[in-house]
Amino acid sequence: MKTSTHLASATLSLVFLTATAFLPAAAQSGPTMQEQMACRGDAGKLCAEHVGKPQEMNACLRANKAKLSDGCPKVVEARGG
Repeated sequence: MKTSTHLASATLSLVFLTATAFLPAAAQSGPTMQEQMACRGDAGKLCAEHVGKPQEMNACLRANKAKLSDGCPKVVEARGG
């Protein structure tokens, strides 16, 4: 149970950090929950080492744009990537 709680907490943190990793102007308006969910899996799978480092997370998602799952490339583009 403790592991699943930590995993859920880490996942929520990853969603928040991924969502706020985009360009400052886009981050000011804040990502929608739909945008956060669109990139959550990709951020965890492709860019987990950048959690807590918004600029690096954004760069990683942009660098892996061709590998992103449905929906996430549109979010990255909309957020300046």
